[in-house]
Amino acid sequence: MATTGGKVSRIAQLRLQRQGIVGAKFDSPVEVVSWLGAIQAQDYASALWAIGLRMREATQAMVEQAIAERRIVRTWPMRGTLHFVAAEDVRWMSALMASRVIAGNQARLRREFDLDDAVLARCREVLVGALRDGRSLTRNDLYATLEKAGIATAKQRGIQITGSLAQEGLLCLGPRAGKQPTFVLLDEWVVAHRSMEREQGLAELARRYFFSHGPATERDFAWWSGLTLKDVRLAIRLAGADLEPESIEGQVYLHAGDTGAPGEQVPASHLLPAFDEYLVAYKDRSDALDARHARQLIGVNGLFNASVVVEGRVVGTWKRSLDKTEIVIELRPFRALSRKELKALDNAMRRYGDFMGVPVRSQQAE
Repeated sequence: MATTGGKVSRIAQLRLQRQGIVGAKFDSPVEVVSWLGAIQAQDYASALWAIGLRMREATQAMVEQAIAERRIVRTWPMRGTLHFVAAEDVRWMSALMASRVIAGNQARLRREFDLDDAVLARCREVLVGALRDGRSLTRNDLYATLEKAGIATAKQRGIQITGSLAQEGLLCLGPRAGKQPTFVLLDEWVVAHRSMEREQGLAELARRYFFSHGPATERDFAWWSGLTLKDVRLAIRLAGADLEPESIEGQVYLHAGDTGAPGEQVPASHLLPAFDEYLVAYKDRSDALDARHARQLIGVNGLFNASVVVEGRVVGTWKRSLDKTEIVIELRPFRALSRKELKALDNAMRRYGDFMGVPVRSQQAE
């Protein structure tokens, strides 16, 4: 539901602070990912910036080093979508959330891709043999391995196979081979991990979400996690006194219970990446996004564009063009931006340039 007046700015400001976008308080990529629980990551470059913008000081190389050191893992733990997750959280989060996706997809996999239990068992056998002892394969090489074993991968069948096997905990994405991701065996890539009983996991997930994303509603949590409302309500009950409800214009929001009044208000302008948690993590985005601009931000295929945020509200989108000498950032505002807003965005662009290690130049779309 939409809220009005000062309520909107308070909710938006608190979310910016709790997510670490304002007053960034994190010193490492794993701290960011652990705090947020998971960061949507099908767009690799955007996900790196989603982590970097929440750190006190960050470079793209620092985030990629955390991936190479196996501190954060890119895999499919929830909603059938790629996310970054802290390595120690991969197992219990996937067991809690991905299992529902797997069960819901079984009939479709059989019907549309002829992937039944027997075929998937054969895929497991082939890929364990190919990846055992620390080996990795790019997507194309993995598909070639399956094809050689007589398992077709054309017409999206390959991505359904890899997604299914990642969701069940066999595979994850490992080191980069140039610009290409590779697949590895999760058990070999992540040795140490936490285990949790289901109710313990539900309570922990609720705490992670509402601590880092609050104020938010139970339906926001259900959207983000992919859990049923029944499980969401159980998770909230299990988290108990760690969560504090607050009624705002008839809607109950939950948060960590220590929010109070919004704190520091600077910086007021931000360049958020595509699929950033500030927008994608909520069922109701009206506290940050006007409905009349929703289609400009979110395409018909569900792709979230990179957003320009001023005072907690999305006021436009942005795109980058990158070469070896500079980054050109093209701003596409929904309205005319004031001189003060543009100056604040200059600072945000410089910060992005520092993260990328390349000077930034801006231009507005005609």
